Amino acid sequence: MTHSRSVSFRGAVAGLLAMALAGCSSLGGTGPSRGAVLDSQGASYAESGIAVIAIDEPVLGRLREHAAASSLERTFGESAISATLIGPGDVLDIAIWEAPPAVLFGSSGPGESGAANLDAASTTMIPQQQVSEDGRVSVPFVGRIPVAGLAPEQVEAIIASRLNGRANNPQALVRLVQNESRTVTVLGEVGASGRMVLSARGERLLDALASAGGTSAPISETTIRLSRGDTQASMPLDAVIADPRQNVGLVPGDVITLEHKPFSFVALGAVAQSAEVPFEGAGISLAEALGRVGGLNDRRADVKGVFVFRMEEGAAIDPLLDESAHTTANGLVPVVYSLRMDDAQSLFAMQDFTMRDNDLLYVATAPGVELERFLSVLSSTAFSIVATANAIDTRQ
Repeated sequence: MTHSRSVSFRGAVAGLLAMALAGCSSLGGTGPSRGAVLDSQGASYAESGIAVIAIDEPVLGRLREHAAASSLERTFGESAISATLIGPGDVLDIAIWEAPPAVLFGSSGPGESGAANLDAASTTMIPQQQVSEDGRVSVPFVGRIPVAGLAPEQVEAIIASRLNGRANNPQALVRLVQNESRTVTVLGEVGASGRMVLSARGERLLDALASAGGTSAPISETTIRLSRGDTQASMPLDAVIADPRQNVGLVPGDVITLEHKPFSFVALGAVAQSAEVPFEGAGISLAEALGRVGGLNDRRADVKGVFVFRMEEGAAIDPLLDESAHTTANGLVPVVYSLRMDDAQSLFAMQDFTMRDNDLLYVATAPGVELERFLSVLSSTAFSIVATANAIDTRQ
């Protein structure tokens, strides 16, 4: 009887240990280990090599410079106030004066003597003229004259010169009453989309936004894009408001688009709380991002394995790439930025590294955590073995 109980006990032990060992390979995890992430250098993703880049001061400087170079201020510069020039579609108010005695534009009404009229200057108002598609307007005794691309005072000089010899010391006054060519267009998430006429004062980006009734979406979730010809750049609206240098001057033909674009990053791995976390358009640092998810899980996190996965613009990190990294068709490179939090200097780097929209923040699990899980399973298995052996012994 004793021998049979021993055999049964050993069989139970063997079976339960086999189950425990088999379960070791399926204990689960939060994602790849630190070593697995670092070994991904040059691996294939969407037919592009993955670049693994340690976050340090040279890398941070490169990212800051790229961000500054793509800003509105650096892209468009400080636009000089453009002169008020006439263009097709504009409407002009034209008045002509003739010094006494008026010869060409003078007239005597009923009961008026010619002598009295000799001492009075004659003023003639021309009906408002719209500039034609070919850039010309018609003026009595002058004919059709080209005005497109000219300032009103230049048109005044042309009219006066053509009337010389026909009128007595003629003078002209040209006023632009409806400007259709010096406009910018405001579209998107605004109170009222439309066109804004640029005045001689020199309007700026936020002036156009104000004239359109402001943004209809929260400022912290709005991106503003300026298009000028083939060039365009965009920035979070609250970043433009915070930095007056980004409130660039406008030129005729500019198109301003407001987009409702909430920003967020995803946190996974050994963090206190895995989540998709929204953040302000002005941006947050890596340190702030970790703070918003409760920091690292102190029981599971590998402090040497903090990573930010990002589809980065190739131009931002071009000098840092090796031959194994390639850009995708739209100019992006899959990049893993790595940080070791066991280094005190990394705490400063975390404050300078700016999170981007759609970033994935991942904290690797410490190697000892898997061993701890295995020992926990083994411990619970041992208790199960004892309980099973006692049950067998009781039945026998």
